[in-house]
Amino acid sequence: MKLYGATMSWNVTRCAVALEEAGAEYEIVPINFATAEHKSPEHLARNPFGQVPALQDGDLYVFESRAICKYAARKNKPELLKEGSLAESAMVDVWMEVEANQYTSALTPILFQVLVSPMLGGTTDQKVVEENVEKLKKVLEVYEARLSKYKYLAGDFLSLADLNHVSATLCLFATPHASLLDGYPHVKAWWSSLMERPSVQKIAALMKPSA
Repeated sequence: MKLYGATMSWNVTRCAVALEEAGAEYEIVPINFATAEHKSPEHLARNPFGQVPALQDGDLYVFESRAICKYAARKNKPELLKEGSLAESAMVDVWMEVEANQYTSALTPILFQVLVSPMLGGTTDQKVVEENVEKLKKVLEVYEARLSKYKYLAGDFLSLADLNHVSATLCLFATPHASLLDGYPHVKAWWSSLMERPSVQKIAALMKPSA
């Protein structure tokens, strides 16, 4: 399998964590944004929106990072989705939605303002950062309550719902807001357990040069 995109994109490395944890054979193929390679006909055939990531598996092209993660899990390690149990798979689905629509939607503006904007020659809008830090804290309160009852988000089993958090959270630790998790002991313990996984350690090392 080929994963197209740059390791400085948390959407790309979200997929890489899932591919690693699933034990898939894959390679990351860099896409050069400076030369607008992401808008080339070749890449538009992989992702019609001209974005990354895109996954190629033989003649099949999959785009959208969370869809790629699900594909990797279904193909190589379906227990990450718990599709054999209606109740457990429902919880995996719930917390994957929470990751996308609550956690990462609050975290992304922080990462953009603190990490991406200065890299593009812009300045950090501190008001946007502060507003989203408060949003993220409210989300973390919900996580703290959930993780006080279960080891992982969907239950007492690792799932894609946990792994989908890894790449953006690793980026959070490259910002001045790295201490945010300190106020939530169960969240911090959950994160520490994820950081012990070889798949997560490999992707953390992969992201470091661009963090």
